[in-house]
Amino acid sequence: MDFSGQYGAKMSSPVIVNFLWLDLLPRLKKIRTEKKRRGEMFGVGRTGCFLCCEVSCKESKKDHIVQPSAKKSTKESHPDDENKGPLKDMGVPRNGSQHISAQIFTFPELLTATKNFRADCFLGEGGFGKVYKGLLESSNQIVAVKQLDRDGLQGNREFLVEVLMLSLLHHPNLVNLIGYCADGDQRLMVYEYMPLGSLDVHLHDLTPETRPLDWNTRMKIAAGAAKGLEYLHDKATPPVIYRDLKCSNILLDNGYHPKLSDFGLAKLGPIGDNTHVSTRVMGTYGYCAPEYAMTGQLTVKSDIYSFGVVLLEIITGKKAIDNSRGAGAAQNLVAWARPLFKERRKFAQMADPMLQGQYPVKGFYQALSVAAMCVQEEPTTRPLISNVVTALNFLSSQAYNPESQPAESTSTANK
Repeated sequence: MDFSGQYGAKMSSPVIVNFLWLDLLPRLKKIRTEKKRRGEMFGVGRTGCFLCCEVSCKESKKDHIVQPSAKKSTKESHPDDENKGPLKDMGVPRNGSQHISAQIFTFPELLTATKNFRADCFLGEGGFGKVYKGLLESSNQIVAVKQLDRDGLQGNREFLVEVLMLSLLHHPNLVNLIGYCADGDQRLMVYEYMPLGSLDVHLHDLTPETRPLDWNTRMKIAAGAAKGLEYLHDKATPPVIYRDLKCSNILLDNGYHPKLSDFGLAKLGPIGDNTHVSTRVMGTYGYCAPEYAMTGQLTVKSDIYSFGVVLLEIITGKKAIDNSRGAGAAQNLVAWARPLFKERRKFAQMADPMLQGQYPVKGFYQALSVAAMCVQEEPTTRPLISNVVTALNFLSSQAYNPESQPAESTSTANK
């Protein structure tokens, strides 16, 4: 793959970061060449089929996607219309042909599973509502039960979108929806239980019993989260824009295996000659791409920006927005990082102190370069998710052994 056209004259990242990214390209090209020799067309094939709304579409081999035109188009997908309803908004026909694979639960079943939503079963709370740990009597399975807060920020529309999305999307790096409940005015979703919680709790405000993530685990999590996003962008048909990628929405299974969760804000991406989807600006402050926040024009590159913020959090241990970091730009992680990207001798200042210098210097610099490319202000200069996956797969495969490799010294970081 030729990267020179994609990262050409419009590149806005500092030159030194560009060189670090280019340092990865020979390895990425070699990996891609090897994959092609084995017949694996990386980032080309698309699986799944939203428009016919079946979990399996083996009987239909027709590709529903018309590839975007190479020339820039001013066309756009239709903006949100609340009167059309979420089914039409997702491209799901109203003729009853859609097939939801998730199991249907009654409210009494989930009351029993969560011991009447007892306090000691409480796991956390988000924009949708509270999440509880539960045990399904029918299958003796431990699950996570999310209950819609009727006074919360998300409502029936987001509930339906998430049920549909997770019923049709299946990937090892996406959380598995087991079922849902829609008894009367009760709206609940039942997921597989993720024993290690969210990435957020392993990076920020660690408790004494929480072990800081080492470098190898951080790269493993970053690569896995990128693979989940690649599935949404490159394999789902039509592509799906996640729109709410953040550390608290990356859940960790045993072995720190990451899975993306919370798809209530997800949108189908533009198809045909459309260049973007126009929609209400929704998401989380600090993670939203600047062009989306200003115009409401949503593309897959909006997700790439959010991923770059998450990768910066993984590398630095800092929050996307932290009011305790003084005033102004210092509170915003991307604004804080951009001046440091310009000077290689300051890169070590961006390492999470919890790493205690235990990271491979070259790999650390390369990971920073990937993050810097993702958070560029101009969306067209951000990399494709397939390129990000290839880069992070390479970095995660380079296991760091602190006993055989020297740690980055504190004195170097302060130069």
